[in-house]
Amino acid sequence: MSPETDKKALLGQLRIERGEGEAGVASGRRAWIVGAILLVAALLAVGTWRVLSGHAALAVHTATAQPLGGGKPSVLDATGYVTARRQATVSAQITGTVAAVLIEEGDRVQQGQVIGRLDDTAQRAALAQAQAQLHSAQARLLQDEAQLAQNERDVKRDEDLIGRKLVSQQALEQARTQVQAQSAQVQAQRRQIELAAAGVRAAQVQLDYCTVRAPFTGVVIAKAAQVGEIVSPLSAGGGFTRTGIGTLVDMDSLEIEVDVNEAYINRVLPGQPVASVLNAYPDWQIPSHVIAIIPTADRSKATVKVRIGLDVKDARIVPDMGVRVSFLEEHSSPAAASGPSAAPRGVLVPAAALRKDGDQDVVFVVKDRRAQRRAVKLGGPSGNSQQVLAGLSAGETVVVDAPPGLRDGAAVTEARP
Repeated sequence: MSPETDKKALLGQLRIERGEGEAGVASGRRAWIVGAILLVAALLAVGTWRVLSGHAALAVHTATAQPLGGGKPSVLDATGYVTARRQATVSAQITGTVAAVLIEEGDRVQQGQVIGRLDDTAQRAALAQAQAQLHSAQARLLQDEAQLAQNERDVKRDEDLIGRKLVSQQALEQARTQVQAQSAQVQAQRRQIELAAAGVRAAQVQLDYCTVRAPFTGVVIAKAAQVGEIVSPLSAGGGFTRTGIGTLVDMDSLEIEVDVNEAYINRVLPGQPVASVLNAYPDWQIPSHVIAIIPTADRSKATVKVRIGLDVKDARIVPDMGVRVSFLEEHSSPAAASGPSAAPRGVLVPAAALRKDGDQDVVFVVKDRRAQRRAVKLGGPSGNSQQVLAGLSAGETVVVDAPPGLRDGAAVTEARP
């Protein structure tokens, strides 16, 4: 091959095809444009999200911190027990065999709710018999009334005939006597119907006695009978007869009874504030007050019984719990209330308003429609509320059940639950 041919071959290898190069450049340009568009769209989306998240207000439930009375010195301490003013062992009013027990310990029942039934076979038979007697008396009354109507027609007919001398005066008098006798029979039968109706009502009462109902709304603390046992309103010998179906307690009637030494009873007054602490929950102080001082003394113990009402109702308070109570001064001087030894008053907030942030207890306070994170110092629980000793003032608004995304300084709108 000649040198001239080699040069032409080499030049041919170095030649660039214009069609392929232009296609590659166009494809690259399109990819760059698409990428730029996607990047701009992403930037716009991020910017929009930031704007909306910075200005959109979160809807939150709020509550107001309530003041908690405190700082009053104790004038007397005593111990007692939780008691129920309304407690009853419910029994049937007749003796019978238990057919069903519809309660268990811990159940809450409403007034009039059926809690048990007795075997009512005999009572239903007695009711059916009384109803049959009533129907029979009503049928007899219809018969007597029909006979009375016939006798009255006979009298009228005899009165027409006696004027024409077709019947005797004696026959007319006998007809009138029959009317009077039949009228008395009708009245007697009506009294029989009333008697039969009273018998039906009495049989119905006996049947109703077989259904045992709750006398008031309360909680079952004892189930006293089982199916097949005999219950009676009166105690029977031998120990085989129950005297009740179950025991109910009205939890709204719970109060505290304490025995105060008669030497210190002059320190107790009706309506006096009391701080009560259950032995089971020593960190929970329950606000209470004196209901009454029982006007009699126990000679053997030299004590006077005092009734104390609970200002807070809670499921943790149950009958027969031990309680320590402190009778507080009704009015303490301003100097004593502000002194260094005065107990902090604190506030009460719903327990759902508290959050745990590491080792700190925090709440979110609403100020100028924004949430402010606030570290607080807690006291003891009080029902569904929590005592806050420091970090929060009475009247401030706190967020309840704060959403997970709530942050310090976030815009919020209040919605009272």
